[in-house]
Amino acid sequence: MITGEVKNKLDNLWDAMWSNQMTNPLIDIQQITYLIFIKMLDDQQIKKERKINDMIARGVKIKNYDKDLIFKEGSYINDDLNIEVSYADLRWNVFSHFESKKMFSNLRDNVFPFIKTLHGDKVTSFADFMKDAQFAVSSPYILQKMVDAINDPGLGFDKADLMGDCYEYLLSKWATSGDNGQFRTPRHIIDMMVEIAKPTLKDTMIDPAMGSAGFLAETAKYIEDHYQSELSDTEKRAHFDNQMFTGYDTDPDMLRIGCMNMTLHGVNNPTIKYNNSVGEDYEDKELYSLILANPPFSGSLDPSTVAKSLIQISGGTKKTELLFLSLFLRLLKTGGRCVSIVPVGVMNNTNDKAYTKLRKELVENQKLEAVIFMPGGVFYPYSGVQTGILIFTKTNAGGTDKVWMYNMENDGYSLDQKR
Repeated sequence: MITGEVKNKLDNLWDAMWSNQMTNPLIDIQQITYLIFIKMLDDQQIKKERKINDMIARGVKIKNYDKDLIFKEGSYINDDLNIEVSYADLRWNVFSHFESKKMFSNLRDNVFPFIKTLHGDKVTSFADFMKDAQFAVSSPYILQKMVDAINDPGLGFDKADLMGDCYEYLLSKWATSGDNGQFRTPRHIIDMMVEIAKPTLKDTMIDPAMGSAGFLAETAKYIEDHYQSELSDTEKRAHFDNQMFTGYDTDPDMLRIGCMNMTLHGVNNPTIKYNNSVGEDYEDKELYSLILANPPFSGSLDPSTVAKSLIQISGGTKKTELLFLSLFLRLLKTGGRCVSIVPVGVMNNTNDKAYTKLRKELVENQKLEAVIFMPGGVFYPYSGVQTGILIFTKTNAGGTDKVWMYNMENDGYSLDQKR
């Protein structure tokens, strides 16, 4: 949990960006994301260099010691982009001390073109999403503010237990609705759903409409908090870093932000990919033991573009909320659990046979465990739509007995645009 002092510093950074013509929250988050990534590259290399130097000091001979280093000796040369610059000038610990105008031009002309050539096999999976990155900081002055903030030890971007929380807080300021019904799930709602799901290190989790990866990141934090000793086991740690988390989205910006969010929450190599999860080209099934999600539900799709397996479950509906629930049933292993936000119509729409059919599927063929109704203002300022949370286990053999139903009258915040 971040303190009032940390929040004030982050608020000051955000206000400075907005007062210097950086008034698009998505672009602001992008630029902060890129700068954090650039710093992390250098931080990782500093750790490697210390290890190498320690080995050399102990008389260990190392051949080609710089083979796996991103920043090498000498100069970086890219004839296609007409770049020739010292590798040292590409490193955060060097250029962050430049005079602001020099730092601005160096980042724009040298560092950004360089990081766009990196690949995921050299660093974290986040590098795969950097090829389209654009430098969009408005001025040397605001760049200096951003660099100083990321360097500020009080903000914790060099501390594993704080940097994820700081990043999440910045994401919470991103208060504009996206396309295709996309909007950010409030952190306290995510926390509640993760607590309900009680994930374990045996789980393989997916969010097939992940957005900024809030559910994945909070699940990772829950695992870190509850299974700290188990994560010291090499095999379990490898599962946590590589196989446990999968996230899909159709927005490249979300993929970049979501992957950075996971990196900052200590997951080194999650499966984060571009994917139309309800499309006809995606046919994965029975791979996951846990789904936590808030899928898009403001629109409809052309049934001809939807996977046939989903149409069979949902009855040919065009409603995205029903298609995603059908997807969840397909993706879960038998015994797998789902905790998902849905519009209230999923629970009470009696005018559309597709809604009735899906409710019948959950109650009669699966194990519906709980329904939580949430008040209409939970998703302000994005949307006033009333929603609920469905909690069920895939059994393919029924099992629904008593269903716990709860009406959440308030979530602790004002149910208006100010929240």
